[in-house]
Amino acid sequence: MPLEPRESDLPRVRGALRFYTVASIITGVMLLLLCLEMIVKYGLGYELELAGPYGFLAFVPRETAVAVNLSTGILIAHGWFYVVYLFSDFRLWSLMRWPFWKFLLIAAGGIVPLLSFFLEARIGREVTSYLERRSAASTPSVEATTA
Repeated sequence: MPLEPRESDLPRVRGALRFYTVASIITGVMLLLLCLEMIVKYGLGYELELAGPYGFLAFVPRETAVAVNLSTGILIAHGWFYVVYLFSDFRLWSLMRWPFWKFLLIAAGGIVPLLSFFLEARIGREVTSYLERRSAASTPSVEATTA
């Protein structure tokens, strides 16, 4: 028999779902930027430079950036957002009391391009429908209270 969230955790699940939704969208966008940056860097041989001698935002040959290297910045930002995403994944997973494979599946959303968007929609629907079913089951009917 699968475990279900505790009654006392249901309000926290709603907050965890909101946090997970925001974290998954940010991580997904950052992952797409990272993929694009890798294509430009290793496929075309350029890096993105901010406020350098070629202008405010310019592509420069690899490893010649003298100002702020946005290619490295995108890499670092995605790494830190992925840590936040993993935390949001863990929080939602532990409150919902899901099996461990589901934690691993959601965690893969931050490393497989576009997967976080699909998982965010699927997990969001699943948790929302669960919460609605649970609140409908716990709300006493009008007939039961008047009898």
